[in-house]
Amino acid sequence: MPERVDDWIAKADGDFDIAQRESRRRGKRNFDAICFHAHECVEKLMKAVLVKHGVAPEYTHNLVYLDACVKKVVESWKSDVDELSWLTRAGVAFRYPGEWATDDHTQKAMVICTRLRGALLKLIDEGNV
Repeated sequence: MPERVDDWIAKADGDFDIAQRESRRRGKRNFDAICFHAHECVEKLMKAVLVKHGVAPEYTHNLVYLDACVKKVVESWKSDVDELSWLTRAGVAFRYPGEWATDDHTQKAMVICTRLRGALLKLIDEGNV
């Protein structure tokens, strides 16, 4: 896995850009992809926090687990575990046949992603990590 914080942020920014672009698209939007990329953005920023602390992030997509890891290195970190659990499920379950994201799912995913993205970037930028 990449060991540079900037690499993780760049990858997260790419996911955020894709989710935003698809959210703003006119016509048929790919709701599943929006949820996936919103999840990926948060996952990669959490891993950036860990890398900044010298912790090699595990290969996982579970945001609740990554959140617990972040809390170990940043005691002041606050999050909503229910939201993280929901975004983990939205980012994984909608990738495969059987479940399909809706417009409501994408709106919720983007709200959670945008808020967490801001908070995680603030942690990194302010040197609080």
